Amino acid sequence: MSDRPCLQETLDEPEFNRWYWTMAELQPFARRLGIRPAGPKAELSERIAAKLGGRPLPPDFKPRPADPQLTPPLTRSRSVPQGQCSTEALRTFFEAEIGPTFTFNGHMRSFLLAGGATLGDAVDHWHRTVGTPLPKQSESLEFNRFTEAWHAANPRGTPAQCRDAWAAHRALPADERSPGSRRSNRITVWAHPVMG
Repeated sequence: MSDRPCLQETLDEPEFNRWYWTMAELQPFARRLGIRPAGPKAELSERIAAKLGGRPLPPDFKPRPADPQLTPPLTRSRSVPQGQCSTEALRTFFEAEIGPTFTFNGHMRSFLLAGGATLGDAVDHWHRTVGTPLPKQSESLEFNRFTEAWHAANPRGTPAQCRDAWAAHRALPADERSPGSRRSNRITVWAHPVMG
């Protein structure tokens, strides 16, 4: 196994791309490189890689102005604005309409973010989609994909065991994690013996 390098200006682009970096590591490094440290992790990583590789930087992420969020009183006829977040006020509304089994699953979060419908439409959407496969997660959410695969392979595993497996997984360079590279749809699932 290769030793994980330090984030420094002399690191080359291919070596940078071999490793998993957290936002807590990338943001200060971006500042040292003179790169804006904001935006999604995938875009920040791409800007750093371009800088290390001597390539032109991709355009900066420009956050969209926040749309107004729904506040009480909430009724089935209220329109959902684009970019609506999953708030406690909405949770209270949906639990009253749907019942205690309501959760903000991937289907509901996507529906609310899209906006353009009513809260009544959202209730109907929840009933239509509950129990169906969730939308595919972003490729940049390697941790989420890893933990989902790990728990499927280790149904009696504990959160601590999963965290240990994740630490071992991300400590490897992408080419040694194969097939679980961050640019792959597959994740290497570290088996962890589970007692019991």
